[in-house]
Amino acid sequence: MGGALVAAVVLKQYFPSAAAGATQLASAGKTAPSFAVPSTDGTSQTLAAYRGKVIVMNLWATWCPPCRSEMPDFEKLYETYRSRGLVVIGINQGESRQRAASFAQSLHIKYPIWLDSQQQYGRTYIALGLPTTVVIDRSGVPVPPGFDGPLTYAQMKAAVAPLIRAQH
Repeated sequence: MGGALVAAVVLKQYFPSAAAGATQLASAGKTAPSFAVPSTDGTSQTLAAYRGKVIVMNLWATWCPPCRSEMPDFEKLYETYRSRGLVVIGINQGESRQRAASFAQSLHIKYPIWLDSQQQYGRTYIALGLPTTVVIDRSGVPVPPGFDGPLTYAQMKAAVAPLIRAQH
């Protein structure tokens, strides 16, 4: 883990905000960068493969209690809206395939889990800690703001509702 990310995570852990805060999107207005990373099933995955869908990208780790608390709500969001073109992608930041997969399985998570061992997505989206969530529209462009910290189900729904309604 990079020193700056460690410092941000430590600072965030000791000085948490009361609610999820907005994070700066480094690529706001531009197509989201798409890195090839493995999923827990061993296949290589990219964001570009999901163009045409609304993507909720959640950066997380097993050692993060707020990540654990919001993952069941992301699963509910995924199950509720996937037939309308929404996908939730959990991107584990720097942990082993076995650890991330068993953690997701313990929470009955069925949405895709990717493994970003180099934390490319965390650096791209200026994740100040975990969890960090970014919503990407159907054309592949991140929708401001991104969110630092855990989200409630109501916040998740509010973030994706305009994009789900704007279905092609």
